[in-house]
Amino acid sequence: MAKYKEFDNSKKVLVTGGAGFIGFHLSKRLLELGAEVVGFDNCNDYYDVSLKESRLAILQEYPKYEFIKGDLADESAIKALFDKSKPDIVVNLGAQAGVRYSIDHPRSYIDSNVIGFFNILEACRHNPVEHLLFASSSSVYGNQEKTPFSTTDNVDHPISLYAATKKSNELMAYTYSHLYNIPATGLRFFTVYGPYGRPDMAYFKFANLIREGKPIKIYNNGDMLRDFTYVDDIVTGIEHMLCNPPKANKDGDRYKVYNIGNNSPVKLLDFIETLEKALGKTAEKEYLPMQPGDVYQTYADVSELEKDFDFRPCTAIAEGLGNFARWYREYYGV
Repeated sequence: MAKYKEFDNSKKVLVTGGAGFIGFHLSKRLLELGAEVVGFDNCNDYYDVSLKESRLAILQEYPKYEFIKGDLADESAIKALFDKSKPDIVVNLGAQAGVRYSIDHPRSYIDSNVIGFFNILEACRHNPVEHLLFASSSSVYGNQEKTPFSTTDNVDHPISLYAATKKSNELMAYTYSHLYNIPATGLRFFTVYGPYGRPDMAYFKFANLIREGKPIKIYNNGDMLRDFTYVDDIVTGIEHMLCNPPKANKDGDRYKVYNIGNNSPVKLLDFIETLEKALGKTAEKEYLPMQPGDVYQTYADVSELEKDFDFRPCTAIAEGLGNFARWYREYYGV
């Protein structure tokens, strides 16, 4: 007998960041399973809006999909969203993403990731839901040397504002779970990649530059390790969790955090070489020092995920980047 309940497609799921990379793939999976999905997103221009529109066009072909445009930081918009949609489960993937962007645009991170998440927590307080899942990040681990990164590790030293906002989300969710009995699960994602991905991510930038015959910038002279995680593995992990809110601990709190990562760090230069093979073109390379806010390595301990859900991400880099490259060539007509 399975340790966990399979997803119940009679549940109505609200996905914030619904036009985003992970939000799109999760929504598509749930719609394919027959669930009713409400997407919410402000569709901002942090990256190419037409890519977000392409994702939404696919989702809007499903009769059980509804999209509502709005901003997480708009309290009245979130109240109206919950009043109208009445979700059973909330997956908060809406956030201002990007480590380097947070160096120059700090306010947008406070608006989306702190005030926006506070609005979601308040809505779950006043409109009780069966389960709130929310995106955290591997960046909360900072530059620690101990590997792999475990959810029991101290995460009190974030080295970017983005990471600090994600740590604050975990603290806020814990408090609301404790005070108002909101079952909450935090999801520490590790370097997610795949088709319909984010153009601000390194692998997508590299693909664009390789296509244009321009040099790619390789920070820390390529001496970095990343636990690259294919988006389908991320979605499968979330799918397993949706109908399995945390059980009460000894203090009565229903709160837990999981790593979702590939548990297999890859050297950045090896990743680039695999991408070059997938695209059939060699990159020109410009080697640069480490950037502020960057970490040397990420490496997920997924033992808790495996123990509770009999699942661990396992898509190999060659397979995942091959899928990305096929989508990329088709989407951009390369």
